[in-house]
Amino acid sequence: MKLVVQEFLTLDGVSQGPGAPDEDTSDGFTRGGWFVPHLDAAFEQVAGDWLGEADAFLLGRRTYENFARDWPRMTDHPFAPVLNGLPKYVASHTLTEAGATWDPTTILTGDVHARVADLKRRPGRDLQVHGSARLAQSLLAAGLVDELRLAIAPVVLGEGRRLFPDGGAPTGLRLTSHRTTPAGVSIHIFTTTGSPDYGTYGGGA
Repeated sequence: MKLVVQEFLTLDGVSQGPGAPDEDTSDGFTRGGWFVPHLDAAFEQVAGDWLGEADAFLLGRRTYENFARDWPRMTDHPFAPVLNGLPKYVASHTLTEAGATWDPTTILTGDVHARVADLKRRPGRDLQVHGSARLAQSLLAAGLVDELRLAIAPVVLGEGRRLFPDGGAPTGLRLTSHRTTPAGVSIHIFTTTGSPDYGTYGGGA
C-alpha cells in the first residue's frame, strides 16, 4: 500500500483544530474551526475522490477518538460507509483494544514504524493518514510517507501546532498536481523524494 498523509493547513502552516472550535484545544488553542468557512462543493468532491482511493486508515489516538465518536452516528453522510467500513490502524501506547470500539480497528504498539512498514508491504491502494499531525511528522522523519496531500486554507492564525515545526526532519518533495477551489483552498499533492537537494543559485543580476 502507498502511505498518504492528508492534512488541512493554514497559510502559516497550522494544522491544529481545523474542523471545530473544540476539536483540539490542547496547549490553550482557541482558534479551532478555521477550515470550515472555506469548504465548498469542489473541495468535497476532491475529498470524496481521495477517500475513494483508500484501502485502510492510519490514525493517531486523538484523531481516532474524534472520528470514532462522530462517524458512526453520521450514517447519512456519503463518506460514512468508507470511514466506518474500512480497517483502521491506530498508533498509540495508551489506547487499548478494549477502548477501540470503532470496528474494524487494530492498535499499533511497540515499534510503530516497523509495523507501518509491514502494512505498506501489503497489497492495496492508499493507507491514508488523516490529521494526526504528530504521527505524520514521525512518519515523515522515518521516511515512510509516499505522498502528501495538503489543503491550504486562505487564513493566517499566528498560533497553533504546525505540521512542519522547527527542528523537523528535512524532506524533499516533488509537486505532482495543484488546483484552487472557488472558496480559495489551495490543494497541493507532493510525492516524497528523500533528503532535499541543496544547490547554489546561478542566475545573474
